[in-house]
Amino acid sequence: MSVGILVSGNVVLDMVVRPVDQVVWGITQWVESIEQHLGGNGGNTSAAIGALGGHARLLGRIGNDANGEACRARLTATGVDLSQLETGATPTATSIVLVQSGGARTFLHLPGASLDVFAEGIQFGPERIGGCGHYHLANLFALPHLRPLAADTLRAARAAGLTTSLDTAWDSRGEWMKLLEPCLPHLDVLFVNEDEARMLSGSDDPARNAEMFGVPLFVMKLGARGCYVSTRDGAAQVAGFAVKAVDTTGAGDCFAGGFLTALAHGMHPFQAGQVANAVGALTVQHMGSTTGLRGWDETLAWMAGAPTAT
Repeated sequence: MSVGILVSGNVVLDMVVRPVDQVVWGITQWVESIEQHLGGNGGNTSAAIGALGGHARLLGRIGNDANGEACRARLTATGVDLSQLETGATPTATSIVLVQSGGARTFLHLPGASLDVFAEGIQFGPERIGGCGHYHLANLFALPHLRPLAADTLRAARAAGLTTSLDTAWDSRGEWMKLLEPCLPHLDVLFVNEDEARMLSGSDDPARNAEMFGVPLFVMKLGARGCYVSTRDGAAQVAGFAVKAVDTTGAGDCFAGGFLTALAHGMHPFQAGQVANAVGALTVQHMGSTTGLRGWDETLAWMAGAPTAT
């Protein structure tokens, strides 16, 4: 896989509020922090690749507003190529993220510009894919125009000479396998987490899901326990790292970015799982999706000395 990774997905400005262990109507509830951060599956994944020193080119759309400029500045700071990031009249997508004391979170999401992007699908012309060898669809379900075109998009990416990956994420419309199944023949790598797997297959057993989806490289995110990686030649559960979770927002996106960057470095998928676990572990120790990201060498050094989860 070439180091250049083309990422499509939503770009969101997150307002992260912590701690919120319950919501009670009609009162004023004091919290410890309210912070503004980069978010969105496309934004987070490409930022992780960029922070790790990889070449990420982001396809998506923001609004012509202060929130969009804030997202652009954060992405630029991580080295993401924004030459294909569109700016439109619809406001930038925004989320209010309520984070519990233990790090779990829920979202109040305004799709904004995500409702408009890719109305004509994605074309993989030379100016768009130049220098890239891989295409990553950062969320199958978040972008309304791309949902019904996902399989055709992946097929076109393959035809353009790119390897492909997809991170399912959560389907608020409940279509799940109706959309994923046509994508499977055109995928080299599939990422799911346990909750998504249950909705897609009815099971959270990693081996059963790997067999069912049948892609060359299947990666199931297991939260604090790490990940399960299945290839054509074998499978392994790769242990996570023992850290205290402050905010799990975007950890799965950054995990995927770490995994793809490790593959681009020529690592075996099991080793890529270790790197991805480290990226996720670094992420959850900080507020916001991308605050905890580190460079490639620093991440490997942290990984070498960090205790694994039991």
